[in-house]
Amino acid sequence: MEILIAILTVFTQPQLLILVGIGTFAGIYIGAIPGLSVTMAVSILISFTFSWEVLPAISLMVGIYMGGVYGGSRTAILLNIPGAPSAIATAMDGYPMAQKGEAGQAIGVTTVMSFFGGLIGILVLALAAPFVSEFALTFQPRDYMLLAVLGILLVGSLSTGSLVKGIFAGALGIAIGSVGRDPLTFTERFTFDFKLMEGGISFIAVMIGMFGVSEALQQLQNVNMKSVRQKIDRIVPSFGTIKKYLPLSLQTSSIGVIIGALPGTGGDIAALMAYDHAKRVTKNPKVPFGQGAMEGLVAPETANNAAVGGAFIPMMTLGIPGDAVTAIMIGALFIHGLNPGPMLMIDQPDMFWFIVGALLTANFFMLIFGLTGIKTFTKIVEMPRSIIIPLILLLSIVGAYAVNTSITDVYWMLGFGVFGYFMRHYGYPLGPVILGVILSRLLDDNWRRAIISEREDLGRFFEGIFTSPLSLVLFVSVILIFVSQTPIWTALKRRLFGGETL
Repeated sequence: MEILIAILTVFTQPQLLILVGIGTFAGIYIGAIPGLSVTMAVSILISFTFSWEVLPAISLMVGIYMGGVYGGSRTAILLNIPGAPSAIATAMDGYPMAQKGEAGQAIGVTTVMSFFGGLIGILVLALAAPFVSEFALTFQPRDYMLLAVLGILLVGSLSTGSLVKGIFAGALGIAIGSVGRDPLTFTERFTFDFKLMEGGISFIAVMIGMFGVSEALQQLQNVNMKSVRQKIDRIVPSFGTIKKYLPLSLQTSSIGVIIGALPGTGGDIAALMAYDHAKRVTKNPKVPFGQGAMEGLVAPETANNAAVGGAFIPMMTLGIPGDAVTAIMIGALFIHGLNPGPMLMIDQPDMFWFIVGALLTANFFMLIFGLTGIKTFTKIVEMPRSIIIPLILLLSIVGAYAVNTSITDVYWMLGFGVFGYFMRHYGYPLGPVILGVILSRLLDDNWRRAIISEREDLGRFFEGIFTSPLSLVLFVSVILIFVSQTPIWTALKRRLFGGETL
């Protein structure tokens, strides 16, 4: 009974309910603007809410977090500019749907599936938090390294054409992510003695340039083309549609929760892995992936919202942040005299259940706000290209500048925009570049931690892989996924199932 009272605290106090609602609404629109991250919004909120009571402060932050993760899908679908890194995969099939006049349907599906994924994440947080956190603690540096390698192998899913071009794009992303000072030795890497490169290249600048500016340049070729009229007669997906994608959404939500619970990962990696999983398990999609497949929306959106509940699991049970936002929220709890971790679950269990209730409330607000205003949003796509191209460029410049308030990031963004345009022109995929930048730090840091922990002995490193069940499963997965993307696997499948010879 006490647990139920704690969960329903948000519903019984109008002030808290309003704050969660305001936070969710603001989060959706902050998440939709490229460069204005949820992390930035929550960190700014700390300075405004440190004098508040703890419950109102947490209510507002939880609302912004939940709304912001979902909000990134709006501009990804309408303009092909992901509002957040976790919406990169959504843009791959959401934007093609908007070009066909199906933006309303795409936003409706992403909203309902985001709600479903968020619900799964919250349920796992409420029912299985201690077990999931114990599993997350078993990950060693070599396991994180193998997880990063698994992620890099997603280039096969993100490359609609040549796998070789996808691998090249992924390697380029890793190289871009390595620019700057080495985090362990502080030596310069790929800086070419330019001071402005010592701090590295902003990932947001690369993402906005590659997707936003290159899209604007691409559309300049067809500036007089008539805009596609959007069909918005049915926004909420039918029960049959939801039922059809329920098995896939359960699978990808599980991926989101597990990846979200791993410290230092987050919804962006979860969404990309879920997209890859959807491509592998969907045998005959109605529309090919990359051309407006509904599965390409369901998978990343359920995963990145499920990762929100996952990120709270290590934060609440161990005091370890699952991602950047929960790291800031740990700071907020400390400011208010609370100590996240095992003792919080023992000394103040009401706080744990209050956060579960706040997340649940924010998830429902996300569904309500997400399904309203779609008709207004879809008008963006129907605007003349002479208006929409400057709008894309304006959003791109504001987004790149807002991250570090640095004009250098704007220059990088414009440079990568031009580079991304030529990559598109010659058939090189942009997704693997962004994936490489995201995973470069995870791969680099954990490879070195792993090899240092084994005293730089490769033999001991591989012995550790083969003697740890978790490492062995990840290693075998890496091998299988790599082989499955080669012509050998295709020929083998034909021989085994098609009656052909190698």
